[in-house]
Amino acid sequence: MAKKIESPCVSICQLKGDLCIGCGRTIEEIRHWKAMKRPERMKTVKRADERLKKLPRD
Repeated sequence: MAKKIESPCVSICQLKGDLCIGCGRTIEEIRHWKAMKRPERMKTVKRADERLKKLPRD
């Protein structure tokens, strides 16, 4: 059995536009997380990580 993909949530839920600056996911990704299959979750985590790298740090 494949390893479960855990939510990237870090309990810093702050939205900037439609993006959570805590985990890097969009509102839609957060909303649909539980219904996502493993491959979609893997892609979502990768995209979220890339978004976080691009966010300016205050």
